[in-house]
Amino acid sequence: MRAWQLNGVYDLQNHKSPLELTDLLIPVPEKDEVLIKIICCGVCHTELDEIEGRTPPPHYPIIVGHQVVGVVEKLGVDVKQLRLGARVGVAWIFSACGVCEFCKTGFENLCPDFKATGRDANGGYAEYMVVKEKFSHPIPESIKDHEAAPLLCAGTVGFRALKLTEIKNGQTLGLAGFGGSNHLVLKLARHLFPDSRILVFARSKEEQSFALSIGATWAGDISERPPVQSHAIIDTTPAWKPITDSLLKLVSGGRLVINAIRKEASDKKELLNISYHDHLWMEKEIKTVANVTRKDVEEFLKLATAIPIKPAIQIYPFDLANQALLDLKHKHVKGAKVLVMG
Repeated sequence: MRAWQLNGVYDLQNHKSPLELTDLLIPVPEKDEVLIKIICCGVCHTELDEIEGRTPPPHYPIIVGHQVVGVVEKLGVDVKQLRLGARVGVAWIFSACGVCEFCKTGFENLCPDFKATGRDANGGYAEYMVVKEKFSHPIPESIKDHEAAPLLCAGTVGFRALKLTEIKNGQTLGLAGFGGSNHLVLKLARHLFPDSRILVFARSKEEQSFALSIGATWAGDISERPPVQSHAIIDTTPAWKPITDSLLKLVSGGRLVINAIRKEASDKKELLNISYHDHLWMEKEIKTVANVTRKDVEEFLKLATAIPIKPAIQIYPFDLANQALLDLKHKHVKGAKVLVMG
């Protein structure tokens, strides 16, 4: 099979081909596993974090990619639910131990043995992959292949972030950054909280116009003063500056939810400018999102089907994986990017 492998850490400002196209043997499913023939795989900012060393894999080489859609090609021993030909998805959560205190209480995303697809185990930038049956997710028939891919991470982690805001209908929600995740959060929030104002903080006029076209109440740069303060803000940016700016835009008792697995270090000095009185006083809260659970994926796919939520997508052929990553790094993103197998 063909697969895009990551062999080390690269600086994407200077390196144009971080992934190497390789021919590998098709993996064989072991006990409780299924072999998936991959149809498409979403391209996520977390791949940039892996490539640039902010969340490096424990070993190299590794096949990246964690928004995987495909069909079951072969069953391992003791597979009980899935059938050959079933269409399934694989999300960021590749496995968890199932026996620790976190797994037993519904927080398997915090499991100390949590393994991430495409980082701790081979992922979806390939023609085939294996995964345990209970960590694959049936895709509803109404959702197309390329639409399903971003829902498995950008949508699901956005759904978890929205839950963590604890926002109520009628309260104001802010979204800092407007790429693959927050454009889905906006669509979800418009449905769940129809009386809420939704403010979008985005760098480019294109992103701001896109946000307004799909239901934002107001859109502007993070440095601008919005018409009202937010009860909660979800930050999906790779930078530190939106953290300090967002804290200034919260009401008393407001909550900032940081939905980014890592922050880039280039402007970390901005954190030194935090003022307790201006940024943190009046019982403001900061909450982070760590991974997702299988329940998050299942619940969000049901919601996405019912609403329905259709992500904005840019499709790239499988051979242009490196180009998709460079575009994600250097260009403003409208929606989500998806690699489609030829």
